[in-house]
Order: sequence, then C-alpha cells, then structure tokens
Amino acid sequence: MTGFGKYWGWIVFAVLIVGWLTLDFGPVVLLVLSGISAFYFFFNVPVWCGAEGRQSACRNNSHGALMGCHLRQHKWQKVKMIFWRGRWARLRQELFQNASTTLASLGGVMAVTSGVAASLQPLFGKGW
Repeated sequence: MTGFGKYWGWIVFAVLIVGWLTLDFGPVVLLVLSGISAFYFFFNVPVWCGAEGRQSACRNNSHGALMGCHLRQHKWQKVKMIFWRGRWARLRQELFQNASTTLASLGGVMAVTSGVAASLQPLFGKGW
C-alpha cells in the first residue's frame, strides 16, 4: 500500500477512542474495533524492523511492531521473544526504541486493554 492507505488503522483507533468517550457503541462493536486496532498496530503499521543484528538494530522497513523485515531471520524474531522470559527485556527495548515503534506499541497495548474492558463491560453495566 502506498500513501494514506498505510495508515488506515489510525482512523479505526480514533473511532475506538470516540466510542469509549461517548459510550455510544456496544461492547461487541468496541471489541471488534479493539481487535482490528491491535492487529494493525502489532502486524501492519509501518515501522522500522529493529531486530537484533550483528552490529546494530536492523533499519529495514517492517510491518507492525511485532513483525520483522523481509529477512527470514528477522520476520518472527520479536514474536518469539514474547514466549522466552529471558528475552523480555530485549523485546521491551525493541518495542520502545524510537517514536514510531513506541506509538505503535502503545497503540497495540491500548487496543488490547480496550478489548479486555469491552468484554468485561456487560458484567459491570454501561455506566462504569
């Protein structure tokens, strides 16, 4: 995708925030918007790869905060780090290494948190 099409997830995220602020959307809509936003931030937003290299962090373009670039070794490196407790510190460094990856990571975390809150919303009612 080129141009504005790469940033469609930010519009979905803005609609999600408006939905939470106005409480006009039901929990199902909020859950769907949260899932779409999380997918966008973790697997589709344009950021730098940042995977561990021999000399420094990789500067190739990648798709999503958790994905790597076109190099086979980098493609799933960050996703694998989630499951290795000893690699969490390095994963945190890679997810918050510059402004673009920090925004993508925070957006993904907020979308996941929104999804959890939307799934709990029917238990507590609309006014919480």
